[in-house]
Amino acid sequence: MKKPTEMLSEEHQHILKVIDAMETECGSIESGKAVDSEFFRDAVDFIRNYADRFHHSKEEDILFKELCKDTVQLHCNPVEQMLYEHDLGRKFVKGIEEGLKKGSKTKVVENARGYSELLREHIYKEDNVLYPMADMALGNEAQKSMIKKFKEAEEKKFSKGTKERYLDIANKLGRRNTRRKTG
Repeated sequence: MKKPTEMLSEEHQHILKVIDAMETECGSIESGKAVDSEFFRDAVDFIRNYADRFHHSKEEDILFKELCKDTVQLHCNPVEQMLYEHDLGRKFVKGIEEGLKKGSKTKVVENARGYSELLREHIYKEDNVLYPMADMALGNEAQKSMIKKFKEAEEKKFSKGTKERYLDIANKLGRRNTRRKTG
């Protein structure tokens, strides 16, 4: 049986692919390239719907709630910090959108870089601190229940084919990033 934290960690890989592409795109803009609005609209769409609505909601509504139960013993509970970082990430995404609407390269790049740096650190903390803590603290029954809730949340939040559409966006942005680095 795959653990809920393994599922979440796998989702991180798709998010990191988009972050890599955003960082490369920011470097191109800083070198004089115009802002590619379509690229950033796709990235924001992916972040809002896959990273936030799909991934973060499973953490916030299922994993974090499980970790905050009185029956769960943790030597410290980083959930409050993780929630704060999710909110901060949402502010950066809003800033990217505002920069696009205003035609401000600076605002787009500052917010895209802020989001990228925040999420890289955030993912590192989750994969290397929070998830191992959760694996140790949560018993088999809690983990089985969480997997069931994850599947229900996926079905509720995404209609058939929607998850795949967002993975296609991540792959498209990732391929573009690979071409730019090698081209």
